[in-house]
Amino acid sequence: MNRPAMLQHLSLLLNCPLVIVAIFISGIGGTFQYGFGISVVTAPSAYIKQLINQTCIQRYNVYLQDWQVSLIWSFIVSIFCIGGLLGSFLAPPCLSMVGRRKCLLLNNFVAIIGALLMLLSQKAMSFELIMVGRLLHGVNSGINMSVHTLYIIECSPKMLKAMVGVTVATFVGLGKFTGQVLGLSELLGTEDRWPWLLGFIGFTALFQLVTLPFLPESPKYLLLSQGDRLACEKALTRLWGNKDHSMEVEEMLEEKAALQNIQSRSVMELFQERSVRPQLATVCVTFIALQLCGLNAVNFYSYEVFRAAGIAENQLRFATLGMGSCEMMFSLVSFMIIENTGNKVLLYTGFMSMSVILTLLTITLYLQHQISWMAYCSMALIYLFLSAFSIGPGGVIPPIPGSIFTQAFTLSAYGVASTLNWTGMFIVGMVFPIIVEYLHAFCFLIFLFVSLTTGLYVYFSVPEMRNKTALEIADDFERIRSKSGRLKEGKRHEQLRDDCKSCETKF
Repeated sequence: MNRPAMLQHLSLLLNCPLVIVAIFISGIGGTFQYGFGISVVTAPSAYIKQLINQTCIQRYNVYLQDWQVSLIWSFIVSIFCIGGLLGSFLAPPCLSMVGRRKCLLLNNFVAIIGALLMLLSQKAMSFELIMVGRLLHGVNSGINMSVHTLYIIECSPKMLKAMVGVTVATFVGLGKFTGQVLGLSELLGTEDRWPWLLGFIGFTALFQLVTLPFLPESPKYLLLSQGDRLACEKALTRLWGNKDHSMEVEEMLEEKAALQNIQSRSVMELFQERSVRPQLATVCVTFIALQLCGLNAVNFYSYEVFRAAGIAENQLRFATLGMGSCEMMFSLVSFMIIENTGNKVLLYTGFMSMSVILTLLTITLYLQHQISWMAYCSMALIYLFLSAFSIGPGGVIPPIPGSIFTQAFTLSAYGVASTLNWTGMFIVGMVFPIIVEYLHAFCFLIFLFVSLTTGLYVYFSVPEMRNKTALEIADDFERIRSKSGRLKEGKRHEQLRDDCKSCETKF
C-alpha cells in the first residue's frame, strides 16, 4: 500500500536538505520583507504622527492641523506601494543581467540603506527620512516578490514545486506576524524604540547577504539563460542530492529546444503573443483578485476594521496579532495538503469560501448595532476569511507566473504580476477608507464580487498545474480553449439550424 502523497513529498523534501535551507534563507530576506512592510507601521503610527508635528514646529514653526498630519501619514503608508511598483519594474532587467541569486544579494543593500534612514529619523528629527526609507523598503519588496518566488521554484524538483511555492506566502505571513509582535509595547512599540522597529528589515537583509552566497544559482537559469550544462548539473547535485538528474536536465533542454533562438520576451511582446493569452489572462485575473479580494483592506486598516466590528480599544492589538498568526499557520496547512488536493482545487475553493464568508461578514456587520455579540461573530469571520485566503489564493497565486510560462516569457510575466499586485494594493490602501465611509456595513460587497467571479473563472478556465512543466500546462490551456471553442461553435451551428427550421416553417 502506497503512502499518502503528502508523506511522499515530505520525504522527498527531507532528502533535499539544501532546498530546505534555500527556502529559509531566500524567504527571510525575500517575501518576509513584504509582509513586514505591510504590518510594521500600525503600532508606531501615533509616534510617527508626533514626529511629523515636531519636525514642522522645530523647522518651520508651523503647527499642523489634524487633517494635514493624517495626509502626511497616509503618504508614508502608501509610499511603500509606490516603491513596490518601482521594484516590480526593476526586477525583470535585473534578473536578465545578473541572475536570480545575485539579484537577491544586491537587493539587500536597498533594504539596509532604507533601514538606516528610518533608524536615524527620530534623532535627525526628520519624517522625510521615514518616507525615503519606506520607499526603499517598497523597492526591495517589489523586487523580492518576483525574484524570491522565481529562485525558489527553479531550485526545487518538479514534484515539489507546488509545495515549495506555498512557502512564499508562509514568509509573507511570518513577516506580518513578526511586525505585529515586535510592535507590542512590551518590545519595540514604544516612544524610544520605534525607530528600531522600522529598521528591523536591515537585520533580515544582512542575514541573507551573509548566508545566500553559500547557495547555488538557479539550475534552470544556468542551463537556459547561461547555456552552462556543467554548472547546472553541479547545482542540481548540491540541491537535490548525488543521484541521476538526467531526466530533469532533458526536460529543461526540451524547453530550450522549443525556444531555440528565442530571447526573453518584453512585456509588450508578451501581450502581443496570441499563444500565451490564456496564461496571461490567468495571471491578470488572479493577481488582481489577490489585492481586490479584501485581504489588504483588512491588513492596512486592521484597527479600523475591528473597531467597526465593535471590538474594544484595549483588545485591538491582540485581535490584529491573531491575524498574522492565522495567516502564517494556515499557509502551513496549505503547504501540507497542496500535493494531495492540487493547485486548482485550493484556488477555486479558497475564492468560493471567501465569497461565502464575506456574505456572512456583511450580515454580521449590519446587525452588530442591534445584537451586541455580533461583534465577536464578525471577528471570527475575519479570521475565517484570512484562513481561507491563506490555504488557497495566498499560497497558490504567487508562484503561478513561474509555473505556467516558459523561460522566454517568465520575467515579463512576473513583471506584469508584480505591477498588478502593487497597483491593486495602492488602490485598496487609498480607496478603502472612502468605501467604509459611504458603504459602512456593506463595504465588503465589492470584494465579495471579485472573489466570486475569480473562483468561477478558475473553475472553468484554468487547468491543474501540479507536477507539470510549462509546456504541459500550455497544452492543457490549449485543450480548454479548444473545448470552449467547439462548444461555442456547436451552439452557433445549433442556432443556425433552428433559424433554418423557422424559415422553412414560415414558407
